[in-house]
Amino acid sequence: MINYDSVLSDKVKEMKPSGIRKFFDLAANTEGVISLGVGEPDFQTPWLVRKTALDALERKRMIYSANQGLGELRSEISKYLLRKYNLRYDPKSEVVVTVGGSEAIDLAIRALVNPGDEVLIVEPCFVCYKPIVELMHGVAVTIPTKQENRFKLTADELRAHLTDKTKMLILPYPNNPTGGIMTREDLEAIAEVLRDTDVLVLSDEIYSELTYGRKHCSIAEIEGMHERTIYVSGFSKAFAMTGWRLGYLCAPEPIAAQMLKIHQYAIMCAPTMSQYAAIVAIRDCDKEVQKMVDEYNTRRRILVDGFNRIGLTCFEPEGAFYVFPCIKSTGMTSEEFCAKLLEEEKVAVVPGNAFGASGEGFVRVSYAYSLKHLMQALECIERFVKRHTGGDK
Repeated sequence: MINYDSVLSDKVKEMKPSGIRKFFDLAANTEGVISLGVGEPDFQTPWLVRKTALDALERKRMIYSANQGLGELRSEISKYLLRKYNLRYDPKSEVVVTVGGSEAIDLAIRALVNPGDEVLIVEPCFVCYKPIVELMHGVAVTIPTKQENRFKLTADELRAHLTDKTKMLILPYPNNPTGGIMTREDLEAIAEVLRDTDVLVLSDEIYSELTYGRKHCSIAEIEGMHERTIYVSGFSKAFAMTGWRLGYLCAPEPIAAQMLKIHQYAIMCAPTMSQYAAIVAIRDCDKEVQKMVDEYNTRRRILVDGFNRIGLTCFEPEGAFYVFPCIKSTGMTSEEFCAKLLEEEKVAVVPGNAFGASGEGFVRVSYAYSLKHLMQALECIERFVKRHTGGDK
């Protein structure tokens, strides 16, 4: 008999399963659950995009594309970033189409991190950054952000964590799970700290289109930052294309070329049919995206008001489609709150500590669900909080 424990990678064995997936699986196995746990748009992919995919099938456009992605799609990505965010990337040498934004993150970390390199990770954050850094034998250094700062990274916090071993800063804004954003002024302060260093920035901007009342600004647009930034985005969130598995990265050619090599060997190319559909999405679907943003904005306001009324303090997020209410007033840990809420009221949310230790005392609630769904969940959560805090006595 093979001793599997002895043959498996030590680094992989040390990895913890995703805290998001844990509660998603619990919810999936509980009948009648109202789930607010998954960051997946409830809107259909725009019809024009779906029609383009069907046309690609009919025209037998199902063979491998170039490793780097369809030239037409890379060109449209370049045009889109220029008109939306004033970012200039050469589609021939600085854009790579990937299997979701997640692959782009993986490529960036694998291409740049050597054993012992320190990678600064702003928390709370999406769950994949730290495990990938550690798989590369890098050192993940977390920078906790605070609710009183609207979960922004401050220049002082960054400066306090920089060392001569720092290789990269991972900057995830608009933020999952908090909904926090970084303004141009915030980013300029970060850029000033980094300007005289060799630290690179991995900027995960997958939620860049989903902002409320303020236009998104990329750190790559700030003076001196373009040459040191790996820009990551994709189609899953803004275009409601999660299952199409399509993302992209943009970086200076010397960096992009190395990431492309890994992509060639590990993946070959992103799904061709999805690439043809994405050309239409990024070129012709601004109005459809805006309709989704307007609806998200309505849901956002209702949830923020609802949680604050219930007594779970919730700052008003300005991006993505999550709220991050504080549940410390209940006396429960994040995991206790989520487990009991699921058991007693059949409402599924994600514990804040799934996104890093600084998320303890909070829960992530997605509003990528119908208004009816959200209102039902709020009623259940209010009843639950009153029961456990004595508010119903």
